[in-house]
Parts: sequence; C-alpha cells; structure tokens
Amino acid sequence: MQHRALLVSDVLLVIFEHVNHEKNSRWSRKSLAALASTCKDFHEPAMDLLWANMDGIEPLLGCVTRLHPMIYGGNKKHIVTVMHEFSRQLIRRPEGQPFCSQSVDPLSEHETHQFLRHAARVRSISISHDSHFHLISALPIETCIFPRLLSLALVRILYPTKYLHLFLSPMLRCCVLSEIQPDLKVLVTRCVALEDLSIIPCGSSRELSPLSNSTIFCLCKRLVNLRCPPLDWAAWKDLSMLPTLLTVWIHGKVTDLYFSIDSAAYIIAVMHNFELPSLKRVKINVDTLHRAEGDLLLRALSQCKACQTLEYVKLFAGGLVVQELSGSLFTPIRQLFCFRQLRVLRLILPYCCSHLDNDLLFQAMSSWPHIRSLELTDLHRDLHPRSPAVTFRGLFAALRLCPHLQKLRIPIDTEHIDIDPTTESFQHTSLQSLDLDSPDVVDVEAVARTIFSMLPCIHQVNQILGGRHCWKNWQKVNKRLETFKSSSVLGHQIIGTSSQS
Repeated sequence: MQHRALLVSDVLLVIFEHVNHEKNSRWSRKSLAALASTCKDFHEPAMDLLWANMDGIEPLLGCVTRLHPMIYGGNKKHIVTVMHEFSRQLIRRPEGQPFCSQSVDPLSEHETHQFLRHAARVRSISISHDSHFHLISALPIETCIFPRLLSLALVRILYPTKYLHLFLSPMLRCCVLSEIQPDLKVLVTRCVALEDLSIIPCGSSRELSPLSNSTIFCLCKRLVNLRCPPLDWAAWKDLSMLPTLLTVWIHGKVTDLYFSIDSAAYIIAVMHNFELPSLKRVKINVDTLHRAEGDLLLRALSQCKACQTLEYVKLFAGGLVVQELSGSLFTPIRQLFCFRQLRVLRLILPYCCSHLDNDLLFQAMSSWPHIRSLELTDLHRDLHPRSPAVTFRGLFAALRLCPHLQKLRIPIDTEHIDIDPTTESFQHTSLQSLDLDSPDVVDVEAVARTIFSMLPCIHQVNQILGGRHCWKNWQKVNKRLETFKSSSVLGHQIIGTSSQS
C-alpha cells in the first residue's frame, strides 16, 4: 500500500528531484522511467522530469510511429511504453549510426500530434544541427512547439531563421543563437520574459557587421544579460535605457571605443558592465562633466580588464563643471596608473591638474615606461588660480623614467627655478614638443637656458593658457632659445674650422 506522504505533490517532487540529481544521466532517466510506470500518481511528475531537458528534437520525432524504427533501429515494442518514449537516451542505435532524415517526408497533420505529445513538458532544449527541421515544416506559423520552454540554445546553426518562430515560447527566459537573426525582432516580441540573450557567431557568420537593429532592445523590458557581437551607437543608446540590464558581453576583440555624448552617466554605466581585455584605444568627448563623475568614469575605465593592452586614452570635457567637494583631491591620472602599456594620454578636463605635483608626476612616469605623449590641460584654470606644483627638478626626475616621450603638456612652476643646468649631465633627447602652463615667467634667461641645456630637441615652448603678458614672456623665452641654439651651431662651426686649419 502506498504511503500517504507520497500523495503530497511537494514530497513527490523532492523525491524525484533527488532521483534526477544528475540530470540527463543514463541512470537518472532509467529511474524516472521506472517511477513513471509504477503508478498513476507518479506518472506525470516523472514524465515532466524525463522530458524537461532535451538535446535536439529526435526524442520527439521518435514518438512518431513512422519515424520510430528509423531512429531506434526497428525495435518492435509499442511506442507508448515509457521506456521507448524516451528511448534515445536508453538504447543505442545499431553501430552508432545517426538518424538521417534527408530523404524523409515532412510530418503529416496526424504525425504532428504524435510529435507534440510531450512537447509541453520540455523546459530546456539545445539543438546543434538543423538537419531535421524540414520534418516540421508543415507546422502552422503560429505554432509554438514548446509552450513552457524556459531555455533555448540553437548552437552552430547558421540559418534557423525559417523555423525560429516554432521555438519561441512566451515563457522563454534564456536564448542562445549562433548568428544575428534578421527577424530578431520576432524573438523579443514573442518572448517578453526574456532575461538572457546570447548571440554567438560561428563559422562564416563571424564576418557579419555589428548589430545595428537597435530597436529590438527597446522591447527587451526584462533583459538582464546580453552577449553579442559589437553594437552600433543606436543600439548602445537603447541599451542604456534598460533599467534591468546588468551585464553586456561583447563577443570578439573590441580594440577601440569612442564616445561623444552630453553627459558621462551613460558612459559610466556602460563601462561598469564591461570587460574589454583587448581594448587599445579610448576616446571620450563629454559636453559637461562634474568632478564626481570624472572620478567614477576613470575608475570604471580602470576596471574594464584592459590593464595590459590599453595604449591610447583621450578624455575631453568642455563644459563648466561644478566643484562639489572643494576639499577633496581630484587626481585623474592616478586612476590610470594600472595601464602599463599606455603610449598616449590626453586629458582635457577641468581641475585635472589642480593637485599635480612632483611626486604624482614621478609616479605617473614610473607607471608608464612606454609613454610617448602626455597632455594634461585644465580649461578652467582661471576659475581656480593656483601656482603649479611641478618644478623643473621634478620634471627632469620624471623624464628620466620615460626615454620615449616625444610630446609633453603640463603646468609648471617657472617662478622658482630649483635646478642648475650647468651641474646636470642629463639630457632628454626624444622630447620634441613642449607645451607649458605657467602664470608668469620671472627669469626668462634661466628658463631658456634650462630648456636649452637639458632638452636639446626643443626649439620653442608653446604656451597653453594665460593672458597677453604671459604670452609675451614665453615669446622672450623662445627668442633666447633661438639665440642659444644659433650660438651653439656657430660655436661648433668655428671649432670645426679652426681644427681643420
């Protein structure tokens, strides 16, 4: 006699789940099949578990009387027996030959009912080839084969578009496709509960252009995770409007990112959800950037897994920025120390140089041994006048660490000359372009001689910002540089002539 506890559905489910703890294993399926044939109360829950996870549609085709002997080697037992309703997992075909349906006629209306007999039990299905799809070609277009399907994977199937609608359950949560479907809109329209969407190119579909049908994402109201090929800008914009989206995984090597937008909030949201291990170049233009947003943006960039690849960073913010916390430090370059392969860094940001000093510059050059161009420009320096904290001694100490540097733009203290070029043997011979920001040049002669002695490839210094008076003083510095270089050339010529005589 059956124990009364076994009449409680929750108890039965726990028992069956224990039996089915190794899903899709041969032992579990045999046990579930045995339970299904034990009594009427066990039949339905056991059958639900037997058919819950499918690998291809062959087991369903095996329920069709005409196809059963083709699939299972001519076994004469009646198809309705439990052991043979799922015999694909239990009986090997003769000599392991796969079922070839190429010359088999499509299912008739009556056979379609046999095919669909257990389809409503299927919760997850993975299909790796489309060789049997023509057998179900007669199904009406509005048919959904698996009305309770939660997970669909069409892997290594390049062109399942014609039959995709047959697998689109309104309950579908997770979908994996092998290429960008022209009718992808049908997927997101029918599957309103979709949470995970993966489009993983394979074979020739790897050459497809970036996903550009951006309107589809407006319909994915519950999308949490997206994995797909590169997206165009319209698609990115639509993704930014999805409040449920947590993860975006771009398939393939993304090497360049370019953003031009009003606010940094969207870029920060995108970068937080990204891992870009192949990223090499980043260009960001933002109309307005608050200081707190600047910190968040650079922190998000530093966490996108590109520490070993990123070579180029340009960040421009032209709008007036409110300084929310006047006492806090804003040192944007510190967030970029992790990018050891950095070659070019251009920061054109309000307050980006307000706390730049000798120590910070030295740390930066220590972090970027391959740097070739470093440009730090504060467009709103006049709003927070402050004497630059980088001195010539600090500058040349940092330059010793970056022998490949060709272009430099920073603020510098030209009022207090803390180095004597006549006692220094160091020369940086790679630097060819020098842009300096200084409130005023007090000793034109000393500044010009220092640059001439230690930076032999610099022929003139460009002034970054400042008024007319400052500009005139830098013009004087450049004239002295020209004089020193002319005298040096002339001196070499005189020495050469006298030695020849």
